[in-house]
Amino acid sequence: MVRAAVLPAVGSPLEIADIDLPEPGPGQVRIKLAAAGVCHSDLSLTNGTMRVPVPAVLGHEGAGTVVSVGEGVTHVAPGDGVVLNWAPSCGSCHACSLGEVWLCANALAGAGNVYAKRSSDGSDLHPGLNVAAFAEETVVAANTVLAVPDGVPLTDAALLGCAVLTGYGAIHHSARVEAGETVAVYGVGGVGLATIQAARIAGASKIIAVDVSPEKEELARGAGATDYVLASENTAREIRGLTGKQGVDVAVECVGRAVTIRTAWESTRRGGRTTVVGIGGKDQQVTFNALELFHWGRTLSGCVYGNSDPARDLPVLAEHIRAGRLDLGALVTEHIALDGIPAAFDNMVVGKGGRALVLF
Repeated sequence: MVRAAVLPAVGSPLEIADIDLPEPGPGQVRIKLAAAGVCHSDLSLTNGTMRVPVPAVLGHEGAGTVVSVGEGVTHVAPGDGVVLNWAPSCGSCHACSLGEVWLCANALAGAGNVYAKRSSDGSDLHPGLNVAAFAEETVVAANTVLAVPDGVPLTDAALLGCAVLTGYGAIHHSARVEAGETVAVYGVGGVGLATIQAARIAGASKIIAVDVSPEKEELARGAGATDYVLASENTAREIRGLTGKQGVDVAVECVGRAVTIRTAWESTRRGGRTTVVGIGGKDQQVTFNALELFHWGRTLSGCVYGNSDPARDLPVLAEHIRAGRLDLGALVTEHIALDGIPAAFDNMVVGKGGRALVLF
């Protein structure tokens, strides 16, 4: 038996429970978790903004050590440190054939599988976003496992599985920020802090962080923000005032709310780029009129998982970490145990802190 955080139904609170894991079958790997990040996407699964089969063990940002492997698994072995990739590409769908592996049509196919049983009653459990990282141990498909790069501590490596790949990719792959450009980042949570660091690495001349909480200014500036704006109805005007009345070259929205997306758009200069990373609900409707789309000439784009290919990008991120350019520890504002996840969800709802990291 292992302890895990179980979502019994959408809208229900998480339950810390014992679960029974099978031994890994062909093409599977059993992992002992070292750490798991508490991401806003996990919260979105609990409230139905995103949908997965339930009951489920949540958690998709994690790293740990291989305990055992099933038949046919050769790229990792017991004792290896690994990062979990919650959205593995199938390699054969249309998006994968175009090299857009972050849009793989089959990336979440494993979430519908039954991967474990609840110890108390033998009921079936699904693996959240494929990997079920909110547990002491998990059993995953081999294609969700990537070796931890040399020089990256195992607990820190958990953050590579979502926050860092997403934030770095939003800057380098989606918005393609160039040295000297100006950037605004909306939302100073785990992904937002990673985005700020990525903008600094890209050589942005001005990085404006935006959040509803004044307490996050220190976090933002520590990550590389040159300016901090407290979110209000005048946010776009303030940002234009900080950029010679032009607006930023790039605005990255990490919140997933209609009003924030609209504000990010309005704070982008004429001909600039607005990238939406945050995951909003279907009720979050954003409107534009035809004339402004023509007049401003801005590009508005969605960004899935940072438009990243983990196999390609992890070695690049590791080099930034080893060189001291990327500080994973700066994303974490709280270390918690498994039973601290519900409180971490509450903190996200009120916009408190950066990334909470579960240590096992």
